[in-house]
Amino acid sequence: MSYSIKVIKKHEQVVTAWVGGVTTQLAIYPESADYSKRNFCWRISSAEIRTVESLFTRLPDYWRLIMVLDGELLLEYEGFHRVRLKPYERESFSGGWVTRSVGKATDFNLMLGAGCRGELEALHLTKGSVQEIAGRTGLNGILQGTEAFYCTRGLIDVRINDRESLCLEEGDLLLVNRESTDSPLNIVLHNRHDEVTALAVRARVLY
Repeated sequence: MSYSIKVIKKHEQVVTAWVGGVTTQLAIYPESADYSKRNFCWRISSAEIRTVESLFTRLPDYWRLIMVLDGELLLEYEGFHRVRLKPYERESFSGGWVTRSVGKATDFNLMLGAGCRGELEALHLTKGSVQEIAGRTGLNGILQGTEAFYCTRGLIDVRINDRESLCLEEGDLLLVNRESTDSPLNIVLHNRHDEVTALAVRARVLY
């Protein structure tokens, strides 16, 4: 098998306070890395911004991708531009920029170190619907990859390569770590609820 899977349940996730609210670390690579020491290749987190105005922590060696999950957020990059984000809209920017936010919101973050590439995608699963992610997705010079799925609403059944089956509840994170992005991988997500639209964020990292 050319991949491994790991589910990080909501109650297993580490929550820490910062000047603007609280942050939940969902995953970090390598697992032995320490965010405070800035020795990670990539990191996935979700933050609750509880103050109307806040200043983002500067991370000059990282590129950041952010998606609003709840509320609205105005991001102002000193010397560059500003952008307003509504739920499930995404933005990317340098961690070295002086970044101020205006608005109270919950967001989803992907931080990428040197040699990593990544993207975020919102998945909206109406009742009974199925989302399939399949195919070979290798890129020249990049051997490993991680697919992450963060359930933000509802219950989502996941089936991987017709072998593993699991269920994600709200706040759970699924990691599918691939040893080679040249190997086929088929992931099927199904909304198991009959009335509620299930929502998830897909984060893809190549490194």
